[in-house]
Amino acid sequence: MPFFLHDFNLLIWIAPAILLALWAQMRIRTTYAHAQQVPANLSGAGAARHILDAAGLQHVTIEPIGGELSDHYDPQHKVLRLSEGVYRSRSAAAVGIAAHEAGHALQDAHQYAPLVIRNLAVPAANFGSGVGIVLLMLGAALAMKPLIIAGVIGFGAVAAFQLVNLPVEFDASNRAKRLLVEYGIVPQQDMGAVNGVLNAAAWTYVAATLQAVMTLLYYVSLFTGGSRD
Repeated sequence: MPFFLHDFNLLIWIAPAILLALWAQMRIRTTYAHAQQVPANLSGAGAARHILDAAGLQHVTIEPIGGELSDHYDPQHKVLRLSEGVYRSRSAAAVGIAAHEAGHALQDAHQYAPLVIRNLAVPAANFGSGVGIVLLMLGAALAMKPLIIAGVIGFGAVAAFQLVNLPVEFDASNRAKRLLVEYGIVPQQDMGAVNGVLNAAAWTYVAATLQAVMTLLYYVSLFTGGSRD
């Protein structure tokens, strides 16, 4: 079967993950817009600073970064980078996202095992996502089984990364929810807005994991006889 037809079959396999991702993105937009209207006692940067300082992580710096929802924690440089809309805003949305990223810094400081594994897996996952499809196409075109196997292994690295990433992201959100209430940054009665944003984001991680796993299973099936020309 021509390779482009294999790609069409792949689209069918991962369609549920794509639909889930689209739904999750819509949920993020709606919950984020709502949570932006719920006031908080601190800005996103202030909330993150409070959480980090309380954990003894004064050495972790906080910086504004361009883009929307581009927030992330850099474990190599010990920097928590917050998008402008999160860094300065005093809203439930901002402190929820900032607290989530601060949760990653706490994971890093405590050597949270899934985070350590995820960080180690990043190079392999990046390589697999970029090179896997190329190896598969070359292997199929040249009928070279070793290249095909290498491509499948590349997709396997991506799937493994996503599976490890799930507990990392869920744990960071759970830490954020608990600490926001514990430190009085968001009253318990206003946590619904924060929960909405973080729970919607969690579904994007689930969708990414589902897509990676289904892609891996498709190619394993394709090249081990489960789907024949």
